[in-house]
Amino acid sequence: MILLLAVFFGLLAGWLRVRLNQSIWQPPEFQHAWIVVIFFVPQLLAFYLPATRSRMTTPVVAACLITSQIGLLLFCLLNKHLPGIPILAAGLFLNLLAISANGGLMPLSTATAAHLIPEQVLSNLNIGSRFSLSSKDVLLRPEAVNFPWLSDQFVPPDWFPYQFAFSLGDVMIGIGAFLLLAYSKTFKNGTVLTRKVDL
Repeated sequence: MILLLAVFFGLLAGWLRVRLNQSIWQPPEFQHAWIVVIFFVPQLLAFYLPATRSRMTTPVVAACLITSQIGLLLFCLLNKHLPGIPILAAGLFLNLLAISANGGLMPLSTATAAHLIPEQVLSNLNIGSRFSLSSKDVLLRPEAVNFPWLSDQFVPPDWFPYQFAFSLGDVMIGIGAFLLLAYSKTFKNGTVLTRKVDL
C-alpha cells in the first residue's frame, strides 16, 4: 500500500511539473529492467498465485522472499544514477535485514497485529506462523522479534479506510519511488529541464 501511494503521488507530482513547465514527461530510463521481472517471479509464486502459494512450505516461501529482495537490490545498484533509487535501495536493504534476522519473513508482532484483526481471530493464529498465505509477515511475540524497529510495526491512523502494517524500510522505498517518478526527466523543445537530484 505504501508503494502504491508513493507511485500515485509521484506520478501526480510529475504531471504537475509537466503542466507548470509546459513540457513532456519521460518515464525513468531503467537499465537491465529484466532483472525486476525475473526476481519478481519468486514473490508471484509465493504470495500472489493461489495455486502455488498454498503448496509452498514456509522455508520455501522465505527463500523466495529473500531471493527476490536480493535481486531487486541488484537492480537498484545498476540504476543508482536515477533520482530516488539510493533511498529505495536503502529501504530494501533494511527490509532484507529484518527478514533475514527473523527466519526469512518480515516480523509482525502480536501487538501490531491486534490493530489489524479482531482479538478473537488473533487468538486463533499460531505464533511463529505466517500471518496469512498472501502475507510476507510472520506472527511473533514482541519480545521474540529481532530488530523490532525494522519490523512491520507501523499502522495508519484509525481514520484511514484501509488498515495495514508497514516498516521503516517500506517508508524509505515509498520515498524513493516518489522521487524517482516526481523528478523523472521532462523535455521542452528537445531540452532536458530536469536538474540532477542526488537522492
